[in-house]
Amino acid sequence: MKIAIGADHGGFDLKESLAQSLRLQGYVVVDCGTFSDRSVDYPEYGVAVGESVANGEADTGIAVCGSGIGIAMAANKVRGIRAATIHDVTTARLARAHNNANVACFGARIIGFETALDALKAWLETSFDVTSERHLRRVAQLDGL
Repeated sequence: MKIAIGADHGGFDLKESLAQSLRLQGYVVVDCGTFSDRSVDYPEYGVAVGESVANGEADTGIAVCGSGIGIAMAANKVRGIRAATIHDVTTARLARAHNNANVACFGARIIGFETALDALKAWLETSFDVTSERHLRRVAQLDGL
């Protein structure tokens, strides 16, 4: 599986740690930047991750900023992207199973590395619940917006 990952300066350290962990697990990581902790604007990196997933360069994506909110808003501007801000294992599973999220967003100032790693593992292992008509209908509505 190929995973796009990107972050602003506030999420740089968490992005680097998550990317390293993913590589050790055998995932192919497409690093969309930023490449240091120098101040940058999160929309650029949220969109870069979103576009990488939307155009098929990556199967899924991870985006990190200070809160996980701004970068999710940016990624969601890309057609076909359903980015969710994830805080824990429960929100990770729900984002995938109910909303078919294809980009996981984390707030580096909100959660620590271990919590993010546990949530990311749950997110990657959870599938969209295709047996639920209501989830299918709602995701189709999202995609139609």
